Amino acid sequence: MKKIILMGRSECGKTTLTQALKGDVIHYHKTQYINHYDVVIDTPGEYAENASLAKALALYTYEADVVGLLLSSTEPYSLYPPCVTACCNRPVIGIVTQIDHPDGDPDRAQGWLELAGCHPIFRVSSYTGEGIWQILNYLRKPGDVLPWDSEQAAERPRVVLSNKYGRLPEEGGGHPQTV
Repeated sequence: MKKIILMGRSECGKTTLTQALKGDVIHYHKTQYINHYDVVIDTPGEYAENASLAKALALYTYEADVVGLLLSSTEPYSLYPPCVTACCNRPVIGIVTQIDHPDGDPDRAQGWLELAGCHPIFRVSSYTGEGIWQILNYLRKPGDVLPWDSEQAAERPRVVLSNKYGRLPEEGGGHPQTV
Protein backbone atom coordinates (compact mmCIF):
# COMPACT_ATOMS: atom_id res chain seq x y z
CA MET A 1 0.00 0.00 0.00
CA LYS A 2 1.00 3.59 -0.51
CA LYS A 3 2.15 5.30 2.67
CA ILE A 4 0.04 8.32 3.69
CA ILE A 5 0.82 11.18 6.06
CA LEU A 6 -2.23 12.71 7.76
CA MET A 7 -2.15 16.45 8.46
CA GLY A 8 -4.68 18.78 10.00
CA ARG A 9 -5.44 20.84 13.06
CA SER A 10 -6.02 19.40 16.52
CA GLU A 11 -9.28 17.49 17.00
CA CYS A 12 -9.94 17.05 13.26
CA GLY A 13 -9.80 13.24 13.49
CA LYS A 14 -6.33 12.19 12.30
CA THR A 15 -5.69 9.63 15.05
CA THR A 16 -9.25 8.34 14.95
CA LEU A 17 -8.98 7.89 11.18
CA THR A 18 -5.67 6.06 11.67
CA GLN A 19 -7.42 3.67 14.08
CA ALA A 20 -10.30 3.15 11.63
CA LEU A 21 -7.94 2.48 8.70
CA LYS A 22 -6.20 -0.16 10.82
CA GLY A 23 -9.53 -1.69 11.87
CA ASP A 24 -8.88 -0.90 15.52
CA VAL A 25 -11.31 -0.09 18.31
CA ILE A 26 -11.76 3.70 18.40
CA HIS A 27 -10.45 5.30 21.59
CA TYR A 28 -9.39 8.86 22.22
CA HIS A 29 -5.66 9.34 22.21
CA LYS A 30 -3.91 12.71 21.90
CA THR A 31 -1.00 12.50 19.49
CA GLN A 32 2.04 14.13 21.09
CA TYR A 33 4.64 13.43 18.40
CA ILE A 34 4.79 12.07 14.86
CA ASN A 35 3.77 8.40 14.93
CA HIS A 36 4.70 5.93 12.21
CA TYR A 37 2.40 2.98 11.65
CA ASP A 38 2.71 0.49 8.80
CA VAL A 39 1.37 2.73 6.05
CA VAL A 40 0.11 5.74 8.03
CA ILE A 41 2.06 8.63 9.51
CA ASP A 42 -0.06 10.36 12.18
CA THR A 43 0.95 13.91 13.07
CA PRO A 44 0.01 16.19 15.98
CA GLY A 45 -2.36 19.00 15.08
CA GLU A 46 -0.06 21.54 16.67
CA TYR A 47 2.41 20.95 13.83
CA ALA A 48 -0.13 22.20 11.30
CA GLU A 49 -1.22 25.08 13.53
CA ASN A 50 2.24 26.47 14.29
CA ALA A 51 4.41 27.94 11.51
CA SER A 52 7.72 26.86 13.07
CA LEU A 53 6.53 23.28 13.60
CA ALA A 54 4.96 23.12 10.13
CA LYS A 55 8.45 22.89 8.66
CA ALA A 56 8.74 19.43 10.22
CA LEU A 57 5.62 18.34 8.33
CA ALA A 58 7.23 19.41 5.08
CA LEU A 59 10.20 17.15 5.84
CA TYR A 60 8.01 14.18 6.78
CA THR A 61 6.17 14.30 3.45
CA TYR A 62 9.32 12.81 1.92
CA GLU A 63 8.62 9.60 3.86
CA ALA A 64 5.11 9.26 2.41
CA ASP A 65 3.68 8.49 -1.01
CA VAL A 66 0.51 10.53 -0.43
CA VAL A 67 -0.32 13.58 1.71
CA GLY A 68 -3.77 13.60 3.30
CA LEU A 69 -5.11 16.99 4.40
CA LEU A 70 -7.93 16.52 6.91
CA LEU A 71 -10.67 19.00 7.61
CA SER A 72 -13.52 18.30 10.00
CA SER A 73 -17.03 19.01 8.77
CA THR A 74 -17.48 21.02 11.99
CA GLU A 75 -14.68 23.51 11.27
CA PRO A 76 -15.69 27.19 11.28
CA TYR A 77 -12.75 28.06 8.99
CA SER A 78 -10.13 26.36 6.82
CA LEU A 79 -6.58 25.97 8.00
CA TYR A 80 -5.40 25.65 4.39
CA PRO A 81 -4.87 28.59 2.02
CA PRO A 82 -6.00 28.37 -1.61
CA CYS A 83 -3.69 26.35 -3.90
CA VAL A 84 -1.46 25.21 -1.00
CA THR A 85 -1.03 21.77 -2.58
CA ALA A 86 1.04 23.27 -5.40
CA CYS A 87 4.05 23.44 -3.06
CA CYS A 88 3.96 19.71 -2.33
CA ASN A 89 5.93 17.15 -4.31
CA ARG A 90 3.48 14.33 -3.49
CA PRO A 91 -0.15 13.75 -4.49
CA VAL A 92 -2.39 15.55 -1.99
CA ILE A 93 -5.83 14.18 -1.18
CA GLY A 94 -8.50 15.82 0.92
CA ILE A 95 -10.36 14.02 3.68
CA VAL A 96 -13.51 15.49 5.22
CA THR A 97 -13.92 13.92 8.66
CA GLN A 98 -16.79 13.74 11.14
CA ILE A 99 -19.38 13.72 8.35
CA ASP A 100 -21.91 12.16 10.74
CA HIS A 101 -21.64 15.00 13.28
CA PRO A 102 -25.00 16.77 13.73
CA ASP A 103 -23.35 20.22 13.58
CA GLY A 104 -21.18 19.37 10.57
CA ASP A 105 -21.26 20.84 7.07
CA PRO A 106 -19.37 18.36 4.84
CA ASP A 107 -20.12 20.37 1.67
CA ARG A 108 -18.43 23.48 3.09
CA ALA A 109 -15.38 21.48 4.23
CA GLN A 110 -15.13 19.80 0.83
CA GLY A 111 -15.27 23.19 -0.88
CA TRP A 112 -12.39 24.45 1.24
CA LEU A 113 -10.31 21.36 0.39
CA GLU A 114 -11.07 21.85 -3.30
CA LEU A 115 -9.83 25.46 -3.03
CA ALA A 116 -6.66 24.19 -1.37
CA GLY A 117 -6.08 21.99 -4.44
CA CYS A 118 -6.82 18.55 -3.00
CA HIS A 119 -7.85 15.83 -5.43
CA PRO A 120 -9.57 13.46 -4.88
CA ILE A 121 -11.57 14.28 -1.76
CA PHE A 122 -12.99 11.59 0.52
CA ARG A 123 -15.75 11.97 3.10
CA VAL A 124 -15.41 9.72 6.13
CA SER A 125 -16.83 8.86 9.49
CA SER A 126 -14.34 6.85 11.48
CA TYR A 127 -17.14 5.89 13.88
CA THR A 128 -19.57 4.45 11.33
CA GLY A 129 -16.92 3.34 8.85
CA GLU A 130 -18.42 5.34 5.99
CA GLY A 131 -15.77 6.24 3.40
CA ILE A 132 -12.98 4.10 4.92
CA TRP A 133 -13.10 1.61 2.05
CA GLN A 134 -12.64 4.34 -0.56
CA ILE A 135 -9.45 5.57 1.12
CA LEU A 136 -8.10 2.03 1.41
CA ASN A 137 -8.83 1.43 -2.29
CA TYR A 138 -7.05 4.66 -3.19
CA LEU A 139 -3.96 3.62 -1.20
CA ARG A 140 -3.98 0.08 -2.60
CA LYS A 141 -1.22 -0.89 -5.01
CA PRO A 142 -1.71 -3.68 -7.55
CA GLY A 143 -1.43 -7.03 -5.79
CA ASP A 144 -2.04 -5.65 -2.29
CA VAL A 145 -4.18 -7.76 0.00
CA LEU A 146 -6.16 -5.60 2.39
CA PRO A 147 -6.79 -6.60 6.00
CA TRP A 148 -10.49 -6.91 5.14
CA ASP A 149 -11.93 -9.03 2.39
CA SER A 150 -14.90 -6.82 1.58
CA GLU A 151 -16.19 -3.27 1.58
CA GLN A 152 -18.79 -4.22 4.20
CA ALA A 153 -16.07 -5.33 6.63
CA ALA A 154 -14.11 -2.07 6.25
CA GLU A 155 -17.16 0.16 6.53
CA ARG A 156 -18.68 -1.45 9.59
CA PRO A 157 -19.44 0.67 12.65
CA ARG A 158 -16.58 0.70 15.14
CA VAL A 159 -16.57 -0.03 18.82
CA VAL A 160 -15.87 3.30 20.49
CA LEU A 161 -14.11 3.44 23.85
CA SER A 162 -13.80 7.15 24.46
CA ASN A 163 -14.91 9.68 27.02
CA LYS A 164 -14.04 12.55 24.69
CA TYR A 165 -17.70 13.58 24.49
CA GLY A 166 -18.43 13.34 28.20
CA ARG A 167 -19.26 9.87 29.45
CA LEU A 168 -17.96 6.48 28.43
CA PRO A 169 -20.16 4.54 25.98
CA GLU A 170 -21.03 1.92 28.61
CA GLU A 171 -22.43 4.79 30.72
CA GLY A 172 -24.69 5.85 27.86
CA GLY A 173 -22.33 8.59 26.67
CA GLY A 174 -19.80 8.88 23.89
CA HIS A 175 -20.40 9.75 20.29
CA PRO A 176 -23.98 9.49 18.96
CA GLN A 177 -22.81 6.71 16.58
CA THR A 178 -21.31 4.60 19.36
CA VAL A 179 -22.05 0.91 18.87
